[in-house]
Amino acid sequence: MMNLKTRLALMNFLEFAVWGAYLTCMGVYLGNIGMGVHIGSFFAMQGIVSIFMPALMGIVADRWIPAQRLTGLCHLVAGLFMLASAWYGHSMGADAQYGILFSLYSVSVAFYMPTLALTNSVAYTALTKANMDTVKEFPPIRIFGTIGFICAMWFVDLTGFNQTECQFVTSGVLSIILFLYSFTLPSCPVTNTGGKKSLSETFGLQAFALFKRKEMAVFFIFSALLGASLQITNGFATPYIQSFETMSEYVGAFGVEHATILYSLSQISETCCILLIPFFMKRYGIKQVMLIAMMAWVLRFGFLGLGNPGSGVWLFVLSMIIYGMAFDFFNISGSLYVDKATDPSIRSSAQGLFILMTNGIGATIGSLAAQQVVNLFTTQTEVEGRIYTVGDWGTTWTIFAAYAFVVGVVFAIVFRPKKEDVKA
Repeated sequence: MMNLKTRLALMNFLEFAVWGAYLTCMGVYLGNIGMGVHIGSFFAMQGIVSIFMPALMGIVADRWIPAQRLTGLCHLVAGLFMLASAWYGHSMGADAQYGILFSLYSVSVAFYMPTLALTNSVAYTALTKANMDTVKEFPPIRIFGTIGFICAMWFVDLTGFNQTECQFVTSGVLSIILFLYSFTLPSCPVTNTGGKKSLSETFGLQAFALFKRKEMAVFFIFSALLGASLQITNGFATPYIQSFETMSEYVGAFGVEHATILYSLSQISETCCILLIPFFMKRYGIKQVMLIAMMAWVLRFGFLGLGNPGSGVWLFVLSMIIYGMAFDFFNISGSLYVDKATDPSIRSSAQGLFILMTNGIGATIGSLAAQQVVNLFTTQTEVEGRIYTVGDWGTTWTIFAAYAFVVGVVFAIVFRPKKEDVKA
């Protein structure tokens, strides 16, 4: 029988492989069936459902259904609706209606997004019950999530599924596999206390009481502010790099010809930076680690704005490398901090609240605001039958970098965690 860490690593591998199967190529498929103008709404839906579903499912996991079992049930629903999306897309082809496909997809992601928090809760609970140090043991386990994402991304690319609805099939099948695998995961207890309960206790709303603690309220608020940066490069980095194809001096340049490979360096960087988290968390604590992440976002945006796919491609490469620290030091370190700073009885609810603030409120507002900035400084142009977004990209990346810098400076001034929570 597999040991605990191997079981949790496989859970993370499948969890993120489900997402990686379509996240980076869904826009290609939608464009192929004439829904290119609706790409933004498909991506925005992930943030919208993250505003309420992770917190809601976290409450259910803490109060009524064990986290590992709820993870499986969510993946069953997500997988079935993703397969339904694929079936509808395949049967209708270019005649597919936006409303129907979008609705099927939306239900799927509504049940997938909560599992990002639930799988963290399963891992933290299992490691704690085994008397293991979560700060030391979780990052090497979580690294297999990023590996799963990369493997799925490359699989759909090499098979050509990235051009068709088969990317949804891949995601759906992986979700069903994780549903079945969830029955083998370690059990997570639910809170079942006797006696008279308050309304908040009855419905598992205690996690929201964390806002009464000043340091946690500040942490969650800045999690949302930094979460605004999460989807900016996912949504606009590739169109930006591809815009250089319209400039004769960059035709045939490595960065233009291999934009996908170039961008995949970001995910590869994640696998390395995850392993640095235990050292940095132990040595510097959550405040310094979060500040490093914020400054990394400044560099991520700045290097993109200064680089080009020709002689300046090394700046693009640096931007991709720094992404690992920007993403991991925020998302994973933040998740570890929430786990350490909250009571185990509300572990799943607290993780759901963290996802709500980052992938929900933060990412949604950030994506919409970033779109307005991009629209302000760029325009759409057609070149040889292809549509490119061209214009003053340098200013847009400067604005994004300035935003991250201001958030970092204010965070450094106002965030003062309790001494016992500084170093996990």
